[in-house]
Amino acid sequence: MNTGTDEPLHLAVVSAGLSVPSSTRLLADRLTEAVREQLADAGLVVEIQIVELRDLAADIANNLVTGFPSPALAEAIDTVTSADGLIAVTPVFSASYSGLFKSFFDVIDNDALTGKAVLAAATGGTARHSLALEHALRPLFAYLRAIVVPTAVYAASEDWGGNGDPLTDTLPNRIVRAGGELAGLMQAGTGAAARTTEHTTVVPFAQQLEALRPA
Repeated sequence: MNTGTDEPLHLAVVSAGLSVPSSTRLLADRLTEAVREQLADAGLVVEIQIVELRDLAADIANNLVTGFPSPALAEAIDTVTSADGLIAVTPVFSASYSGLFKSFFDVIDNDALTGKAVLAAATGGTARHSLALEHALRPLFAYLRAIVVPTAVYAASEDWGGNGDPLTDTLPNRIVRAGGELAGLMQAGTGAAARTTEHTTVVPFAQQLEALRPA
């Protein structure tokens, strides 16, 4: 939580894209910019750290087998668990998150994301996979006791060729709305700064809703 000091907020961004360039990373970047802009409008500075899971694939596999993270993986885990907010973006395979995405969160302690403000997003080739956000990603973060913003963002291939029509070209609006919701929760302190080493501070649901109201 920002307490009026000069301490910046910390935003971690996890991208599970496999290709370079990646539509998953593109969506992650646009969501990150939406959060940064809305925090800047509130007079807050945010430090952003990107975790590219494709670079950690072998480390994640080794950790699953040995139980010990490499230095690079340990740093990525610390980046995610210590942040005030998290953007997590995965490609959709077989109507669910990718195996790499799931494996990364499998090596994180079950309690490490408790109270974390999370924006969940996904990319896919067709809009038919958009429900993966609700039946896969949202339950995953609910199990980890994170606080997931109401607006989850899915981008199908056709969403990237928008025509500017506000009735059909909705991806930019969804990105701004979801970014605002995460920025609001980060300002309210539902992320890492709202926790102590002894116990988790429970933020009243009414306070969470108030944080999401437009300024």
